[in-house]
Amino acid sequence: MLTIKCAKCNKKIMKYEKVGQGRVLRCYVSEIKNFYIEPVNDELKCNCGNIIGIHEGRWIKMKQNAFTYSGTKI
Repeated sequence: MLTIKCAKCNKKIMKYEKVGQGRVLRCYVSEIKNFYIEPVNDELKCNCGNIIGIHEGRWIKMKQNAFTYSGTKI
């Protein structure tokens, strides 16, 4: 389970169950366990104004330098 945080202010964005050892390029909505900040107008945006990702149907396409994460990948 990964905890994804904003790279600017370090606020928690979501809990995500990552399957596989690759990079976090997109987060499938079915694998997101908890949102701390809900997407608005198809953008996952932190309170500090940093855009973390864009909602594109079944997944959220993540901006690579906009977030950090900790935890383990399955």
